[in-house]
Amino acid sequence: MKEYLDKFQSLLIDYTPKVLTALAILIVGLFIIKFIVGASRKLMNKRNVDVTLQKFLGDLVSWSLKALLFVTVISNLGVATTSFAAIIGAAGLAIGLALQGSLSNFAGGALIMIFKPFKIGDLIEAQGITGTVKEIQVFTTHLNTPGNKLAIIPNGTLSNGNIINYTAEGKLRVDLTFGVSYDADIKQTKEVLMNVLTSNPKILKDPAPTVNVSELADSSVNFAVRPWTDVANYWDVYFETTENVKIALDKAGIEIPYPHAVEIQKEG
Repeated sequence: MKEYLDKFQSLLIDYTPKVLTALAILIVGLFIIKFIVGASRKLMNKRNVDVTLQKFLGDLVSWSLKALLFVTVISNLGVATTSFAAIIGAAGLAIGLALQGSLSNFAGGALIMIFKPFKIGDLIEAQGITGTVKEIQVFTTHLNTPGNKLAIIPNGTLSNGNIINYTAEGKLRVDLTFGVSYDADIKQTKEVLMNVLTSNPKILKDPAPTVNVSELADSSVNFAVRPWTDVANYWDVYFETTENVKIALDKAGIEIPYPHAVEIQKEG
């Protein structure tokens, strides 16, 4: 027992300074990394670097410096860096095979940063989800949906799929269709619909809104109503136009047809 206690005491004396030094390096290193990342983000912000790129580069610098700090702490504890590098290489291969999806997401994030199909604040549709880009991280992109839900999409599938950017061109066309009775005068109906569009200040004059007959349906003459607006006013224009068209058609005495129930009489 005395022999084991002596060995333990000897190991404690030998490794305590190394452990304390490694712990000090870890604490100071994390503080320095935090300072470097913060300073780099301030510098990028001062140079007017894109907000999306600021976040991505900040995360990349943080991960790289933390990996370097980890190797430094391990080597200070007496672990041979050459042996450790061999272990890291073997483990890296196994982890790489197991985390192919994560590596694909990392590559996808890099592609998004390079080609910039969208940026923070853009309204996009991707992977069947529509929302405003809230944050672009190393592995995932966060969207805020119109229902105020957070959607997290992996960058790998996002960069390889179809992306519709509604904000990129600055203007959106609102596609609406309204049906009126076959008894209604087409010219009068077009004038009523166009008056609704031109009286709304949120609807742009350039490109000009259009009203055209789109279909002669079974029970109605359908008009394609196409106003243009800014991205931020899309839903306002959509709902306001729908409501105002109903009010204007009623005021003009133009009937909006609706399905009628057919009564079937059975012989007794």
